[in-house]
Amino acid sequence: MSDLLARLRERGWRLTAQRRVVAQVLDGEHVHYTADEIHARAVALLPEISRATVYNTLGELVSLGEVLEVSTDGRAKRYDPNTHDAHQHLVCESCGAIRDVHPSGDLIAGLPSSERFGFTLLGVDVTYRGLCADCAGRA
Repeated sequence: MSDLLARLRERGWRLTAQRRVVAQVLDGEHVHYTADEIHARAVALLPEISRATVYNTLGELVSLGEVLEVSTDGRAKRYDPNTHDAHQHLVCESCGAIRDVHPSGDLIAGLPSSERFGFTLLGVDVTYRGLCADCAGRA
């Protein structure tokens, strides 16, 4: 059973066949699929699942805080089930591939008080950009 499925069961979230399939598709490391990619993979597991069901399920998972919605430079939103490990993202500027990265050091503590302008910091979002190995090889 995936981490996401286990977390949803612990919360008592009703796991219909459709919801279970969406959670199964989101299982794994470095998962950052678009809603359409999730739908295509879900259809392979449960042919009758609708695109609307996938979108509704993703909306519920985001509202529950079990999946993050990741937006990068106007590209399609991607969905990240890694909500419990602090991480940042590495994005390929060519194909849009996303990987989770775990930079060392506390990014909040690294911001000096003179640069906080009186803000109380709640979090940090850093996106590293570059070319993945496949795209760099084609360039």
